[in-house]
Amino acid sequence: MLNRKIIIPVLILTFATSLAFCQSEVFKPVVNNLALYKQKKDLKFLAAAKKSIDSLVTNHADSADYKKSVYRALVNSTILYIDSLNKLKQTATLFTQTTDLVNKLCISKKSASFQDQLDYIKKCLANVYIRIGFQYMNTSDFVNAEQAFLNAQKYVPSFKQLDFYIAYSNNKLGNLQDAAKYYNHLIDADTARAEYIEAAANIYKSIGDTSKALEVIKKGRSRFPDDKLLLMNEANIYSNKKEYSALEPLLKPLTDTYPNSASVAFVAANCYDNLNQYKLAETYYLQAIDINGSVYDPIFNLGLLYFKESLIFPSEKIKNINLAAAMLEKANEISPNDIRALQVLQLVYAQTQNKNQLIRVNNKLKQLNNQ
Repeated sequence: MLNRKIIIPVLILTFATSLAFCQSEVFKPVVNNLALYKQKKDLKFLAAAKKSIDSLVTNHADSADYKKSVYRALVNSTILYIDSLNKLKQTATLFTQTTDLVNKLCISKKSASFQDQLDYIKKCLANVYIRIGFQYMNTSDFVNAEQAFLNAQKYVPSFKQLDFYIAYSNNKLGNLQDAAKYYNHLIDADTARAEYIEAAANIYKSIGDTSKALEVIKKGRSRFPDDKLLLMNEANIYSNKKEYSALEPLLKPLTDTYPNSASVAFVAANCYDNLNQYKLAETYYLQAIDINGSVYDPIFNLGLLYFKESLIFPSEKIKNINLAAAMLEKANEISPNDIRALQVLQLVYAQTQNKNQLIRVNNKLKQLNNQ
């Protein structure tokens, strides 16, 4: 089965809303420096904004002032988000101090009056957590990566890409049920992608829930009808479950999509074989063999098909039984220790009364059975 390589894009939250700052004289230096940073992208203005807001918080009364706390959180979160290399030499505790402050601000009744500012702050902090999560991912520390993404999700629960990061981390940790849960969140979202659906289906298959995997793939194919890997996944499930009637309608688009795939040709041949559509089965077995003539199963199955036809169609018995013998001998050459071809060859040579070949095959079977 083909698998899509999952690429994890680092998506950073964007800021669509311009902040409306308080224009009171006390906050003017803070606001002006933030505005200058926005214009000139020079970190010195963020440093000046922090110096200004810190100068306004010198005692307990200042710390308890909600508006001052909001502006302090706004400046700190902006620095944490923008200055990822810490060129401003902020203390290591700044992030924790800021998240603690923001968590308190968000549960206050006064938060409704500062919703735009708090939304901006939460996006900044979420981006920091996402950055931290990817740092952990790069060292394969998926426990801490997952926790970082969960922390980010608390601030921006509507950012669906986080479900993918959390699902991916859980999958790497072997927490397959949790991974499936987060992939399910993604599948129903407007931002769903085919690789999410495939990943979710693969997880369900790995935990033995083939029905759920099939449900997910069908939902995915309704949204991405031209996605070839989802088509392959659905076909593989039906083939593995031997649900050939359900598989048959997929064979034409499958073989058209993968015209040079020996495995796809074999899946089609095996399906038609089990549906007693022998001519189509023969065509696709021959196609599989033509693409790759060194694989045992298509050659063995074609030999078995010819033998069945020799019993079903008496008028073509001689032709089919000779074709069966040739294919089964070829299969035996490819895999001399696989007894399946030899067992059918026993029946073939018994039918044709070829005693010498029957003795040879019987002796070889005895040798293999006594090993």
